[in-house]
Amino acid sequence: MSDFKPIEPLPPLQPLPPLASGQSQGQSQSQSGNGSQSQSQSQTKSLPEPFTRYDLDPAFYDEMLDAQAVAPRSAYETLFSRLQNMPASELNAFQTAANASFLNQGITFTVYGKEGGTERIFPYDLLPRIITSKEWDVISRGLEQRVRALNAFLKDIYGEARILTDRAIPRELIYTCKHYRRELRGLKPPRDVWVSLCGTDLIRTPDGTWTVLEDNLRVPSGVSYMLTSRSVMKQVLPSLFQDYAVRPIDHYAQVLLSTLRALAPAHRPDPTIVVLTPGVYNSAYFEHTFLARQMGVQLVEGRDLLVHDNVVYMRTTAGLERVDVIYRRVDDDFIDPLSFRPDSSLGVPGLLNAYRAGNVGLANSLGTGVADDKAVYAYVPQIIRYYLGEDAILPNVETFLCADPPQLDHVLKNLDKLVVKAVGEAGGYGMLIGPHSTQEQRDDFAEKLKADPRNYIAQPTISLSRGPCFIDNQVEPRCIDLRPFVLFGDRVNIVPGGLTRVAFKKGSLVVNSSQGGGSKDTWVLYE
Repeated sequence: MSDFKPIEPLPPLQPLPPLASGQSQGQSQSQSGNGSQSQSQSQTKSLPEPFTRYDLDPAFYDEMLDAQAVAPRSAYETLFSRLQNMPASELNAFQTAANASFLNQGITFTVYGKEGGTERIFPYDLLPRIITSKEWDVISRGLEQRVRALNAFLKDIYGEARILTDRAIPRELIYTCKHYRRELRGLKPPRDVWVSLCGTDLIRTPDGTWTVLEDNLRVPSGVSYMLTSRSVMKQVLPSLFQDYAVRPIDHYAQVLLSTLRALAPAHRPDPTIVVLTPGVYNSAYFEHTFLARQMGVQLVEGRDLLVHDNVVYMRTTAGLERVDVIYRRVDDDFIDPLSFRPDSSLGVPGLLNAYRAGNVGLANSLGTGVADDKAVYAYVPQIIRYYLGEDAILPNVETFLCADPPQLDHVLKNLDKLVVKAVGEAGGYGMLIGPHSTQEQRDDFAEKLKADPRNYIAQPTISLSRGPCFIDNQVEPRCIDLRPFVLFGDRVNIVPGGLTRVAFKKGSLVVNSSQGGGSKDTWVLYE
């Protein structure tokens, strides 16, 4: 696959600088050396309670404090002042109240592969992440641009495939993607919308630039934690919330419902909508039940639905009821045993034929996983330029495609400095973080890369921005990212905010809940 080269070639592949002598795994290069350490210590000493353990490291963009001035950024001034005047015992009481609220509401997630109980209360940090109106304007414009381009891309590759004919991206990139579904060639979903719900993961690089880390277009999760975090924050810290002009997110469920209605067949003006869940053992089952309840629609499993004459029906106590739109939380492989995995008991036999006949809408469409592929991600700036004639508003992280032999050689020589990801995995699984890995782990991954290079990409180890978190009676910085949620029905809607995920483990860059991460409320200001 020697043609796996971006249209705009990557810079010459040079070995990345080695870790400084004595530098521990996971420590950034700017953290090493006595000069940097003394600078961090002097800044820490100048901060008042409860910030005495607040480590300002220039290798990370700090959301709350300006590292140069050792002072709060304008958006955080009120929060910074309030925290100085609030005893730790009071903050502890608020955090306890927040945890109790999560427990009472059953706000949980499931970790697979762990011994003992796998269901846990979702970890939550009391201190909000604050985003200014100016910043949000850039984010929202960039997200809308991205989802429109990806929709056009999916429509094209399952239709005329012009982008492949024009060789704007390699054919092999698409046809070797395990999420590309040949069964969908020629399909025309309602309104030509393939991606109705998208959760795009954003990070802030050390210079403060908002950057896309990855796209989530199959069955993006986390919006329920965004909504419940806001509800809990209003309960436990109402006075702080009132000090800020925060844009609301409570209307998300109604915007989602409107988006789903737009996907209904044209001849069904009052559509019946359902949420399709794999069942109670799914890691995001809480979210499935939460969203169904918020929208006032039925939560169903595959066994509750059937297809007759290419029309989907729901079994009810009053008989069969026609279903017009399905918000599916079941992956492609399991959604229709007649078309995909025949051993699946989670899906609905015949659903693909009903969808192809135009008798039911699906969110998201089948086949969207091809745009989720992390190798395809590397080409999104070119995809935006090809379909929209614009430069990407939100940049990508530099990405090395292991399917390209020269780039694979570079990755193999620098495994201790790169993050390697499987192209189709999510949740922090199938990933190697080079600076945090052992030689044995790197050797194991090297063999995987050689055996199946198309299945992997690599990226530089990025220092995520850090936000304030209340930990052990002190405010300390922890790495965070942001997952805003984009809705696309008759038009694009982006509720101001998103799921801010937190790497609670000190020094960790992994924010996934499945790997020990949690969340905090995200405040987008009016000004």
